[in-house]
Amino acid sequence: MARRQIERRLTEVSQRLRSLRDELRIADEQLLHLADAADDARLRSLVSETPVSEREHREAARHAQAMRDHRTSVATDIARLEATQDELLDRLSASPS
Repeated sequence: MARRQIERRLTEVSQRLRSLRDELRIADEQLLHLADAADDARLRSLVSETPVSEREHREAARHAQAMRDHRTSVATDIARLEATQDELLDRLSASPS
């Protein structure tokens, strides 16, 4: 891969990493909120023992789990791109100027 192509690819990877890190930060904030909401709904469900409160608890837990899954996916993408970035930097340092 030519030096110019490596530099272009590094720029693309860097931009995508920045975007994913922002997305991860937002997902962390949302997950905190959704997990708290699910815990509150669980407690209300235990106290009231009504079908409506149980449904609300299941729905809140489902939302929190979906956000956990999304967060895991974003973190995996970040790790993959960081490995790609490391590989490109190695190639860049090994290529002639």
